[in-house]
Amino acid sequence: MAADSEPESEVFEITDFTTASEWERFISKIEEVLNDWKLIGISSGKPLEKGIYTTGTWEEKSDEISFADFKFSVTHHYLVQEPSDRDGKEEPAEDALPLPMQDLLCMNNDFPPRAHCLVRWYGLREFVVIAPAANNDAVLSESKCNLLLSSVSIALGNTGCQVPLFVQIHQKWRRMYVGECQGPGVRTDFEMVHLRKVPNQYTHLSGLLDIFKSKIGCPLMPLPPVSMAIRLTYVLQDWQQYFWPQQPPDIDALVGGEVGGLEFGKLPFGACEDPISELHLATTWPHLTEGIIVDNDVYSDLDPIQAPQWSVRIRKADNPQCLLGDFLNEFFKLCRRKESTDEILGRSAFEEDGKEVADITHALSKLTEPAPVPIHKLSVTNMVHSAKKKIRKHRGVDESPLNNEVLNTILLFLFPDAAEKLADGVESGTSPSSGNNPPPENEDYNLFSQFKSAPSDSLTYKLALCLCMINFYHGGVKGVAHLWQEFVLEMRYRWENNYLIPGLANGPPDLRCCLLHQKLQMLNCCIERKKARDEGKRGSVSDRSPGGSSGDAGKGADHSGDNSKETDKEKEVGKSWESWSDSEEEFFECLSDTEDLKGNGQENGKKGGTKEGSKEPVNLKPEGRLHPHGKLTLLHPGEPLYIPITQEPAPMTEDLLEEQSEVLAKLGTSAEGAHLRARMQSACLLSDMESFKAANPGCCLEDFVRWYSPRDYIEEEVVDEKGNVVIKGELSARMKIPSNMWVEAWETAKPVPARRQKRLFDDTREAEKVLHYLAVQKPADLARHLLSCIIHAAVLKVKEEEVLEDISSVKKIIKQIISHSSKVLRFPNPEDKKLEEIIAQIMSVEAIIARARSLKAKFGVEKCENEEEKEDLQRFVNCLLEQPEVSVLGAGRGPAGSVIHKLFVNAQRLTESSDEVSAMPPLDEELRRSGSSDERRLNTGTVPDFPPPTGREVILRTTVPRPAPYSKPLPQRMYSVLTKEDFRLAGAFSSDTTFF
Repeated sequence: MAADSEPESEVFEITDFTTASEWERFISKIEEVLNDWKLIGISSGKPLEKGIYTTGTWEEKSDEISFADFKFSVTHHYLVQEPSDRDGKEEPAEDALPLPMQDLLCMNNDFPPRAHCLVRWYGLREFVVIAPAANNDAVLSESKCNLLLSSVSIALGNTGCQVPLFVQIHQKWRRMYVGECQGPGVRTDFEMVHLRKVPNQYTHLSGLLDIFKSKIGCPLMPLPPVSMAIRLTYVLQDWQQYFWPQQPPDIDALVGGEVGGLEFGKLPFGACEDPISELHLATTWPHLTEGIIVDNDVYSDLDPIQAPQWSVRIRKADNPQCLLGDFLNEFFKLCRRKESTDEILGRSAFEEDGKEVADITHALSKLTEPAPVPIHKLSVTNMVHSAKKKIRKHRGVDESPLNNEVLNTILLFLFPDAAEKLADGVESGTSPSSGNNPPPENEDYNLFSQFKSAPSDSLTYKLALCLCMINFYHGGVKGVAHLWQEFVLEMRYRWENNYLIPGLANGPPDLRCCLLHQKLQMLNCCIERKKARDEGKRGSVSDRSPGGSSGDAGKGADHSGDNSKETDKEKEVGKSWESWSDSEEEFFECLSDTEDLKGNGQENGKKGGTKEGSKEPVNLKPEGRLHPHGKLTLLHPGEPLYIPITQEPAPMTEDLLEEQSEVLAKLGTSAEGAHLRARMQSACLLSDMESFKAANPGCCLEDFVRWYSPRDYIEEEVVDEKGNVVIKGELSARMKIPSNMWVEAWETAKPVPARRQKRLFDDTREAEKVLHYLAVQKPADLARHLLSCIIHAAVLKVKEEEVLEDISSVKKIIKQIISHSSKVLRFPNPEDKKLEEIIAQIMSVEAIIARARSLKAKFGVEKCENEEEKEDLQRFVNCLLEQPEVSVLGAGRGPAGSVIHKLFVNAQRLTESSDEVSAMPPLDEELRRSGSSDERRLNTGTVPDFPPPTGREVILRTTVPRPAPYSKPLPQRMYSVLTKEDFRLAGAFSSDTTFF
């Protein structure tokens, strides 16, 4: 046993010396990532085109690796190049330098305006960065930095990767990187210095050349020439006040109408402050050789006026205060309020006083209570006016959120017919307002159907704009509540007094509009029906008067009256309490038929006998005829078929339609439920059948179908017994189904003209429902209803302003806003977050247009007299808005350059002395002047034209053998940037690893 156990114990004693350490695992992970991204082997590519770093597309890939438990992110940044660049190329020469080393010397993309910092510092098109994964992690100790750099070096050596690999060290805000790039027999080390305070000797070109040469340590004498690129950046911050054209709104003049774009019914536009905070002028010397210019601590040849290249970028103000944006945001805040109108204005407004009625909402129940009090004393109008008196009694004039002047101005704006009523008396209410005209057909006008808002000439749209204005300038939510209360009272007054509401299209509610607009249209329909009924009553009373009708007419009226009495008796049994008001209001009072039609009807009644399918006696007088059909005749008597006067179907708003569909859906799918659903849906059909029977005594179902649904009456040519071709007709298959809805309805329908039928549309009840709906709306509900109108108005305002500026990028954003808004606003209760996105988009457009106007004013585009120069300046301003950096044609001597020069000169004078500012000629005079820089200096005295540069950037390049005289000549590069806050040197120094 002992012998057997010995081999086993030997196995357990084996020590594996191949176990990898954490460091080796880390290197292996780096190599694995480089392999996955296919960064192994020789990198190839064509020379870079000018400006490709700005116009081209940059992409990045990321992965995560760890060193023990410390996580790093690895990111590959690269410029996207055409696939053809890599394929089908000849093999590069064996001694060709790696692509990144060639990029170090490329001068086509110095100082790119938008790029990764390593692209700006080293001019690389592709590189990999290893950085601590967490934002607060940092590699601080020197030993850790060296360990990471060693790992990178080993990984590059093992894989043969020629892409530069960087490691981020120190805190992330410092943007400190060290890195390496390896090629066949060559290596480039990327090093960096970052200081808070710059040593004096490095503030000028000669000092930087010294440090560059000492770092290269080239053994050759004389040293090959150093190529230089220099950029000085000047910042203009002191804009003069008269350059900003936007005047602040005159709020005191709002009521008088002279409000400079802020009158009721219009939205304001523009920034209240200058949306351009700074202008950065970069003066560049792209190709200089050492010795051409002098720049030391005593003297400098770097005069910005003489720079061959000028480029400008603007710094935008952070969230500039813009009027339209403020209006939208303040109105949107209303949507989040919880208070009701009563809570805002004080509940005491409707407190009970003695034995008077406590609340407007009780008016309807009081009307329907049986009481000995005369009905006119309990009218809704009387209760409203008593409530209105109490409101004014409890709330003093001074306490009202809106003063009378503002309120009257708004009400006259919303109801322009009110002024006519005061002048012309009651009859002015009979003609609808000009707002009821057919709308113009254009894209902007029809925007309401996409946004589900309201037409731009409608009352709802105007109300939204007035509420927006009041919310911002006249008392906030209290002002909104006050105006809404007055608006609801005005609606009730118009309903009671038969005045049509102006600014609403005729006809049933337009389901393309917001619900509030539909409700107002519904109220208008009710007013229209009530008015027609009241006028009909007056007409029928005058017809019955002895002096107002002929003998025949009197007979007809008597006959009609008797008939109506009989029908009253028949119908009274089935009449519901809910639909009952009083005997006269129960029926439509349509206009009487013409005498000749009555005569014809009586003859028809005498001729006809009882026909199949019609159970009505045929001696009835025809009633409710509109006009003869013209083509059709009744099948059996052969008399002309008359189209009856029918009741119009009840108009519906979208919430009523939804409610109705829910009720119908709840009936279920059973046979009984389906039958009940069909009966509910056939109320209109039954009414039309009754009207048809009254107008055409002796008719049958086939006659009705031929008029009402011609497709359901099929006609065929057949040959009769005598051989003649005759047309024979019959009902369609669906009409022959036993106990179908049409047959049932026809059998139950009685010959009753429309004016004596039960109303399909009870306008009194519907109007009270609408008025109650309006009265209970909170300011927040109101804001929700009208937000789509406000967004609609804002988009129209932005489009109107954009037309004046003609900015292509703004056109695209406006299309996006319309597309986005139409998706969001089409559905009820859109999310707040999506609404905020729409408002933010509108604000961004407003800011862009404000910036365009600011720049146009600063560059004097409108004042320029030379058309060619004006076009150049306009183009330059448009480019400034859309591009990160814009080159100035002609540098300091072009039209834009001379304006920029004057701006700097004026700012310098301002800082030097305020006395000189008062004597300073205005900008347009300055623009007309021209001359050399020496003349300018004479004109401006001792004050320099430009302030000291805010930033100094220098790129030094050369190709020298390193480290030994016999080494291969390799690219060396050093980038330097000096600002007020810091000083940075970023060097890329190459060395020969074969011959050293």
